Amino acid sequence: MSIDADLSENDQQTDPLSIGRRIRFFRKQQGLTLSELGKGVGRAASQISTIENGKRETSVTLLTAIAKALKTDVAELIDPSPVDDRQALELEAERNQASPMYSSLGLPQVRIKSLPSDALEAIVGLQRQLSEVLERRAATPEEARRANRELRERMREKNNYFADLEAQAAELLDLVGYESGTVSQRQTALIAEKLGFSLHYVSDLPESTRSISDTANRRIYLPNADAAFDPRSHLLTSIAPHVLGYDSPTDFEDFLKQRVGANYLTAAILLPERTAVPMLTEAKKKRELSVEHLRDMFGVGYETAAHRFTNLATEHLGLPVHFMKVHNSGTIHKAYSNDGLPFPTDPLGAVEGQFACKRFTSRTVFRVADRFSPYYQYTDTPEGSYWCTARVLPGGDYAISVGVPFAHVKWFEGRESPIRSKSECPDPSCCRQAPEDLAEKWEEKSLPSARMHASLLAAVPPGAVPGVDDTEVYQFLERHSG
Repeated sequence: MSIDADLSENDQQTDPLSIGRRIRFFRKQQGLTLSELGKGVGRAASQISTIENGKRETSVTLLTAIAKALKTDVAELIDPSPVDDRQALELEAERNQASPMYSSLGLPQVRIKSLPSDALEAIVGLQRQLSEVLERRAATPEEARRANRELRERMREKNNYFADLEAQAAELLDLVGYESGTVSQRQTALIAEKLGFSLHYVSDLPESTRSISDTANRRIYLPNADAAFDPRSHLLTSIAPHVLGYDSPTDFEDFLKQRVGANYLTAAILLPERTAVPMLTEAKKKRELSVEHLRDMFGVGYETAAHRFTNLATEHLGLPVHFMKVHNSGTIHKAYSNDGLPFPTDPLGAVEGQFACKRFTSRTVFRVADRFSPYYQYTDTPEGSYWCTARVLPGGDYAISVGVPFAHVKWFEGRESPIRSKSECPDPSCCRQAPEDLAEKWEEKSLPSARMHASLLAAVPPGAVPGVDDTEVYQFLERHSG
């Protein structure tokens, strides 16, 4: 294997390791042992070895003495350029082994200087490839936004309906003899059993995981009963990657596709097409379409029911639709539409991480005291009028809204709602720009500290301070200025 040993300008660095390697090179060039060089500069051989291995920094005085003993000058010892191709490879390998990335892998340290050249080339080549793979997986915010945008566009092209996933869900349901009604927890467990997996409910899963699959022993480890989550959903999202043939994702885009595919398959099993479509078709005839009815019939969470409605509404009911999951700060966490609702976007076209208009149903629902009853609202936008139903999820951090253009509201419960709002977004004067009098008074006199939340990690909302609503800050100061 041929490895290009030339380091780029950015790779060349003067550090204790680089200096130590040059000291070793010139020591051997002079035919001196560690003891002989140590005696010449008044240091023990072990101290010289530590310096040569880059594990100890040297003072200017000692470096000067070493340069004199080696019949060279300090400039030669601190020159970051490798003296030859072998040293370039050694330096790269040593630095890689000392990196946090390498340490996190739990791999053993290799004695680099004793390796044959071909083995050293192989190790450096593998280190480079490993680093590239890990960097590709660690998506930048820009990559995350691009991947989200492209995935949303593909979903829109398909009307968020994927026949292949529907067919796979139907096969699994047939496998356990499902006919109609709610899919029971026993039936979901039976799906796992039919696929050859045993289920193990434990109390010590890592907090960062929802489940863990032992593919060698065909075991799936799941958390003990958690009142906040549907155990059927936990189980099915754990099985889905195996059903769909997913391997470890190669990058963020692949990760996103796999997550969406697993979630779709899970919803298609919990709200089967064969049962949900006749129910929705009948509800449309009666002009009683409702996300709540879908939720209650299949015993799922509101978010799952809302997602599933978007899968089936256009394909089977001929209804264009939009969906939003919005944080109580106003930041959009998830979004989908094929009905023309004007979402805010960043320069890359990404919606996630942007602020939803304060006049949208997904924002106004947070101000409603009644969290039990459905909330309905009409919103006039520059692209037309839309009707939405929304609900704040348990915990109060997020709201889910589902809606349609005005022409299609006649099929839904809640169409008689008297609540009406008007949005001029993306015009900043609608809700993003503080009133002139408040801005003039407080713009130079306020310094808010943002409350960070998870969605900021994927995409940073716009604003002077990311995640902070200037108008709310100024209004707060105005109230307390007296």
